[in-house]
Amino acid sequence: MAARKPRLTHVDPAGRPAMVDVSEKPATARAASAECRVRFPADIAAQLRASGLQSKKGAVVDTAIIAGTMAVKRTWELIPFCHPLPIDGCRFAIDWTNERELNIACTVRTTHRTGVEMEALTGATVAALTVYDMCKALSHRIVIGPAKLVGKRGGKGDMGSVE
Repeated sequence: MAARKPRLTHVDPAGRPAMVDVSEKPATARAASAECRVRFPADIAAQLRASGLQSKKGAVVDTAIIAGTMAVKRTWELIPFCHPLPIDGCRFAIDWTNERELNIACTVRTTHRTGVEMEALTGATVAALTVYDMCKALSHRIVIGPAKLVGKRGGKGDMGSVE
């Protein structure tokens, strides 16, 4: 049997943009995790580490978690063909991976007919943008990225490893 060729799912038979119809799919437990990195110049990273990630605008990590959570819940308003989903859970883990780089991980859970990959990616990247916004007065040499999906459970494209 020949392998199925991947195809774009947000295109109708006439080649026009279309939302995927998930009405025939069963609702199942689904989860996705994404991460995004924020890299600081060495002197700025040292300053942030010494302050416990506090800036003149306030608590950087706490603000990023709030912004990321808000973004997860509104992903369907930002990405044209995302379905509005009930979000059953949303968790962030934000920590230094080395002296200059902050890792932002976002895990999202739902029980629905479609997955939450876009919600996890949106949460991680908006949290990273919020870190940038909170710290930009210190430097505009802060770099965001890469952002990537690191795990997905549920649905036919299960890639595993969602804690």
